[in-house]
Amino acid sequence: MADVRALPVPDGLEGERADAALARLFGLSRTRAAEVIAAGDVLLDGGPVSKSDRLHAGGWLEVTLPPPPGAPTPVAEPVPGMSVLYEDDDIVVVNKPIGVAAHPTTGWTGPTVLGGLLGAGHTVATSGAAERQGIVHRLDANTTGTMAVAKSEVAYSALKRAFKERRVDKRYHALVQGHPDPFRGTVDAPIDRHPSGNGRFAVVAGGRPSVTHYDTIEAFRAASLLDIDLETGRTHQIRVHMSAIRHPCVGDMLYGADPTLAARLGLGRQWLHAVLLAFEHPTHGGRVEFESPYPDDLAHALDVVRAES
Repeated sequence: MADVRALPVPDGLEGERADAALARLFGLSRTRAAEVIAAGDVLLDGGPVSKSDRLHAGGWLEVTLPPPPGAPTPVAEPVPGMSVLYEDDDIVVVNKPIGVAAHPTTGWTGPTVLGGLLGAGHTVATSGAAERQGIVHRLDANTTGTMAVAKSEVAYSALKRAFKERRVDKRYHALVQGHPDPFRGTVDAPIDRHPSGNGRFAVVAGGRPSVTHYDTIEAFRAASLLDIDLETGRTHQIRVHMSAIRHPCVGDMLYGADPTLAARLGLGRQWLHAVLLAFEHPTHGGRVEFESPYPDDLAHALDVVRAES
């Protein structure tokens, strides 16, 4: 099925050749972008363009892209347990439940936030690859909590930029094994894929810069509840950094957690929750802030570890 995108030409592409602009916008090669233009699948303000035409900022671009071979597509069906915390014309903020990925990926057959929103009748921005439309940040499938999705093209561009420029407040709570020393601190260590290639990530020399700030909310006999502020947003960042300082998230067996403790607390996944998300609204500019409560499994585990202390 063809993938139709419609969006205003971003300011940063003012004066760019059409083929170069398409390549940048959609991750195409320059040759592939020229082929799409030659096929008549690109309109600017309702009219066809040639590959050498120069684009003007704000012009309305309509592009029809064929899906890449084997690309996953979102299954539009409601996701049980996923609630909407806030919605307007530009954004929708959800409380993501356990076992739900942000968007389709190769090898993932479970539900997704994107598919759940589409299945419930919500609109999302058409910017981004077909399987990631509207997605401006992600949570691991088994990490619960607050997640924002762009509905308008303006919101998509603004939020992607805000995340890239680290102007978004991303707060997590994590129950970790033991007691970090000091109780408040920063982990500044580069992250990349684990050399074993088994899906894990690790602190690796020459990896991508990654910074995690943590503060102890409450200390228990066997664990500590931390408030975590992410300065960067790498895949598995909190899980990797907590494991690196020998205080893995309780229940996170992939990163060295104690399975006995996890079983005692009734946990089948890492104790990690995206509790708060705050940013400048993409259209009115005011600060907006969204919070989500702990899900039942994390709340129960916290009650047990507190009772044992």
